[in-house]
Amino acid sequence: MTNRIRTFTVFQCFLLLLTIAFSFGITSASASSQKLTNDVFWKDTSNNPIYSQGGGVLKVGSTYYWYGVKYNGAVTYYNNPTSKNSDTSFAAVTCYSSTDLVNWTFQGNVITGTTDGTTWDADWLGRLGVVYNSTTHKYVLITQYSGPAGSGIAFATSSTPTGTFTFDHVQTTITNVVNNMSGDQSIFIDDNGTPYLVFSNTNGRSHLYVSPLRTSDYLNVEPATNVYNSSAGGREGNAMFKYNGVYYLASSDLHGWNASHSYYITATNILGPYSTESIMGNTDADFSHVTQTGLFVNVQGTSGTTILFGGDRWSDFAGNGIGYNQWMPISFSGTTPTLNSLSEFNLDAAAGTWTVGSGNNYAMNPSYEADRVAQNDLAGWTTWKNVTTDPNSNVAGGHSGRWAAQQSGTAAYSASRYQNLTVPNGTYTLKAWVQSSGGQTTAQIYVKNYGGTEKDYTINTAIGSWTQISIPNIVVTNGTAQIGIYSVANANNWVKVDDWTMIKN
Repeated sequence: MTNRIRTFTVFQCFLLLLTIAFSFGITSASASSQKLTNDVFWKDTSNNPIYSQGGGVLKVGSTYYWYGVKYNGAVTYYNNPTSKNSDTSFAAVTCYSSTDLVNWTFQGNVITGTTDGTTWDADWLGRLGVVYNSTTHKYVLITQYSGPAGSGIAFATSSTPTGTFTFDHVQTTITNVVNNMSGDQSIFIDDNGTPYLVFSNTNGRSHLYVSPLRTSDYLNVEPATNVYNSSAGGREGNAMFKYNGVYYLASSDLHGWNASHSYYITATNILGPYSTESIMGNTDADFSHVTQTGLFVNVQGTSGTTILFGGDRWSDFAGNGIGYNQWMPISFSGTTPTLNSLSEFNLDAAAGTWTVGSGNNYAMNPSYEADRVAQNDLAGWTTWKNVTTDPNSNVAGGHSGRWAAQQSGTAAYSASRYQNLTVPNGTYTLKAWVQSSGGQTTAQIYVKNYGGTEKDYTINTAIGSWTQISIPNIVVTNGTAQIGIYSVANANNWVKVDDWTMIKN
């Protein structure tokens, strides 16, 4: 993992794009809209945790079926959240159904892991998808697999979308692929129903490929087309969507299930040629809402089409990881996509539209979990100082998750860390959790540049335990606001801040 330096210029660009994106989402939610809330462990219609990672969504008629992996670590993490949980041992492939993509009914485990040395006693199973073959009338599950049956891509079939799926075989080689096999993969189904495997190679993962499945039964991955080679590191979390006739192949950095901004390449033919690589708009601000690319859902309705970005969190690196799903809408300016990094939005699946939720938190990277490594420049935030040694950093041991922001120094310092927000006009409340050594000449949480007089909350007295502060009645009249922390401090003075919220009343 390497520290990445973001410039204010990139952040300004994301704010411009976010302004365009939010212009589509300020209207009231329709009567058939359902609220989708991120940053929490999702529950099914029986109020049980949804266990689904590294999977995909298949629409059959008016019903969406969501397939993913239940890892044993997700259960222990849900029952006792910790900052690290690396248990990705295979428990089951789950299936959930929904007609609105928000309320999900558990249909059962379509594959159940074993410990008896049989086929599903897998060392690894994940990055899966399900397709329907109209010739064989079978639903086919395709997944990465390592276990008693070999190592490669496993195929299983069922007569119904809800399983149980029966093991068929493992394919150990894909023609035309460096290292012979996929690294990360997902299933993409084109408008005409033709399914493809989208993936990178196993070792290094710098080559991106698209392969059709065998037409007769979808039980084999056909020879691959190499559509892109990265000269700047590997790519994983590979997933594809199509919008207005353009194919978008998206992926993340290769650095161990970490959060990442999202790369993408485009083409008008699924096998290429593809464009040069770009970074999806707004994914630098909080590294794709602290996720790695996982899946996309095409929500085509009576009034439009929404592309949902589905990201996975893995708690090797964050305190809000394994089992968390984050779904967000993508906006487009021509063929340029921008991720709307929302904590809450309303989705009308029947209409194919979305609006920003009334409880959305407009602060980006509010809990400082995006970077997942110790550093001074943090995603989505700008720092300033008037001393040689930078007192701005993140530090382990946050109010929630692993990280918090800190200002401290062994010599006297002045410093700030701030964020410029683009928000709809209205009245807001700013909240944050803080700790302070006290003793500073000035230490304050502030909001300004919103069309009114700066509002401050002083924290230059000793605050030994995490305490939430609040600045109410922020009347935004110009569509912007700057939030931040500012200190004029003596040697060894310090402040910590975590879990910002900037929510419209």
